[in-house]
Amino acid sequence: MKYIDNHDVMDATLNLAIEEYALTELDINETYLLFYSMTPTVIVGKNQNTVEEINMDFVREHNVTVTRRLSGGGAVYNDEGDLSFSFITKDDGNSFHNYEKFTKPVVRALRQMGVYAELQGRNDLVVDGKKISGNAQFFTRGRMFSHGTLLYDVNLENVARALNPDAEKYLSKGVKSVRSRVTNIREYLKEDMDIKTFKRKLLEHIFEGKNDIPEYKLTEKDWKRIQEIADKRYRNWNWVYGRSPKFNVQYKHRFPAGTVDIRLKVKNGMINEVAIFGDFFGIGDVKDIEALLIGTRYDRDAVNDKLETVDIGHYFGKITREDLLSLMF
Repeated sequence: MKYIDNHDVMDATLNLAIEEYALTELDINETYLLFYSMTPTVIVGKNQNTVEEINMDFVREHNVTVTRRLSGGGAVYNDEGDLSFSFITKDDGNSFHNYEKFTKPVVRALRQMGVYAELQGRNDLVVDGKKISGNAQFFTRGRMFSHGTLLYDVNLENVARALNPDAEKYLSKGVKSVRSRVTNIREYLKEDMDIKTFKRKLLEHIFEGKNDIPEYKLTEKDWKRIQEIADKRYRNWNWVYGRSPKFNVQYKHRFPAGTVDIRLKVKNGMINEVAIFGDFFGIGDVKDIEALLIGTRYDRDAVNDKLETVDIGHYFGKITREDLLSLMF
């Protein structure tokens, strides 16, 4: 495994571009570790409706960057007090959805610093029942990354103010607010330290005390390509905000494996437009499912016939075809 030093870049769009570049254009047989922090930023999941996930007034007023990542899951607010990590590696066929594999080195490091963290639920690291890290994954062409946030010293008030909470999500989890269910790692350390020292100690623990941590050094050519990726995707309005179709039918439900929000434009009994949102974890692009349903009769049997032709788990993770049908009809 090699560490990628991002030279303390605080631009979230560049950091996500570094991650994508390492995933798709560096040595396919190598594993990389990337750490990054950022100026105040909201990052929405691949399948989410950006406008509905964020508090637009707060974002504009406080100059918060908004972007979208490649992986699924929910929206997160990050700032200079967050330290995000990403393991970028070859997919061995057993690693996607295996969050324990990728969070274990982080959990081990945290415990050595006195923070008794543990993996809980789908993809969260918690301390004393409070979330300190959310994780998500992405797969493409035999490569994958598993990345997560580490709330080290984040402004927790802004976590709540920058996002629009999903009432159904909180009801299903029995919690009252964002603020009541998240916490900062710094509060639990045996000895206090700034975030740069915290990152250095994490690296030392993950690389098991090696004096010379193996490193991939980004070249000028690499940085040029990373800038291109950032411009093309993570700073692109269409990627970040583009999917907001007109609709006249909406179905939304929170399953144990995540929320699914399906919106349809139905005319004369036929499905003319489809948009699918949610924080579920799948490998495939749900645009394939949207395209599949366009032109289909708005009828349970007709929709079922279409959905039977694809592997629903590939697109929705542990959400089944029967779950989707029960939601829509």
